[in-house]
Amino acid sequence: MSKKFDIVVIGSGPAGYVAAIKAAQLGFSTACVERWVDESGVVKLGGTCLNVGCIPSKALLDSSHKFSMAQSELSQHGIQVSKPKVDVAAMLARKDGIVNQLTSGIAGLFKHNGVTSIAGSGKVLAGHKVEVTAPDGEVSVLDSEHVIIAAGSKPIEIPPAPTDGKLIVDSTGALEFDQVPKRLGVIGAGVIGLELGSVWGRLGAEVVVLEAMDTFLPMMDQAIAKESAKIFKKQGLDIRLGARVTGTEVKKNKVEVTFQTGDATHTEVFDKLIVAVGRRPVSDELLASDSGVTLDERGYIYVDEHCATEAPNVYAVGDVVRGPMLAHKGSEEGVMVVERIAGKPVQMNYDCIPSVIYTHPEIAAVGKTEQELKAEGANYKVGTFPFAACGRALASNDSEGLVKMIACADTDRVLGCHIVGPSAADLVQQVVIAMEFGSSAEDLALTVFAHPTVSEAVHEAALAVDGHAIHIANRKRR
Repeated sequence: MSKKFDIVVIGSGPAGYVAAIKAAQLGFSTACVERWVDESGVVKLGGTCLNVGCIPSKALLDSSHKFSMAQSELSQHGIQVSKPKVDVAAMLARKDGIVNQLTSGIAGLFKHNGVTSIAGSGKVLAGHKVEVTAPDGEVSVLDSEHVIIAAGSKPIEIPPAPTDGKLIVDSTGALEFDQVPKRLGVIGAGVIGLELGSVWGRLGAEVVVLEAMDTFLPMMDQAIAKESAKIFKKQGLDIRLGARVTGTEVKKNKVEVTFQTGDATHTEVFDKLIVAVGRRPVSDELLASDSGVTLDERGYIYVDEHCATEAPNVYAVGDVVRGPMLAHKGSEEGVMVVERIAGKPVQMNYDCIPSVIYTHPEIAAVGKTEQELKAEGANYKVGTFPFAACGRALASNDSEGLVKMIACADTDRVLGCHIVGPSAADLVQQVVIAMEFGSSAEDLALTVFAHPTVSEAVHEAALAVDGHAIHIANRKRR
């Protein structure tokens, strides 16, 4: 059986479903192929992000933060509560309810916009056709003018710690613990490891994070990484750098982990172990040998700056291509590709993609780090402002962290902003907008910020770039 569409999208994660909806809005007949189905065979839209990633993890992060507040912070506000208890089942049910609401919302948007949802695994054939293998094994071919590959990514597995779905789990399994483990091990101190470790740490687990690298959060500005490490240590996260896991063994319903630090070998025993060492693109079994689409040595689909592959009329977006594995990056790539198919001269600004770690406090960044600029030999200037000097942050009892603003010393143009602190994810977005319009630090300094808000920390950091901050003592400049 063959069906004809203007655009076929493979994958319904943030990159795929956004591309499909945008394509339908622009008048293209559109199909979205998704291999993930529930027990009854109904397509589960939303990909990793909505089902077992961004959304459910944030639901648990928020629930665990509220529990932590009830335990230790409300009393500082003069609010006395009896000893709070954790109902893990209720917490997970709330998380699942949010996921179901959002995934069914995508199904509704598909129906409203006229996107055809197809259950099955998609494979790109020659001539921009797509072969679909349905869950029951039936094979069909979709004839399409254009194909957008948005197959996403999956957790990386490591030989020393093979997951079993029970005691040794990946990020998906870490969202389904039916009780708080007394002692939790996490392999990897990246975004996923820190977020999941924070969830269960707040709920009462003793958390040990084993990170093979010697530098904490090497992709972040190191002033922010250093401040973050200090905060996490105070929260009780035991983060061990330079700890390379060499083996695991399950004994009496426990996990024994062996790891090396330098020349020394160590062993730790945990009730549960989370393997969070990163993700890799889902590109295996995705391309026919004559599809014309090529992969690099790491399994990423090769694309140009507009996400076009080497095969005519075939595009790839999101986690299967170069760049950060971020939902919002994939979504915007999907929109860009569809608009270019429609003849619009659009492109993405990859210099203004924000990144966030949703711990508490949050860590957020956009643009270049000071280390990157120093390596480039750039002429730059820096302004910082601590949340401890921000009235609204103090009033909220949420004053840990700082804002760091970096600008070009010659043009004053903002080159980057790095934040650890309350609402960092939302604060950095203000600077993303400013950078998108080529703003200078002075532009932000001259902007009126409402008082009292935590946004004032961004304002003061911009002022501090030239030594003009009001609410801290400025460093004397030569």
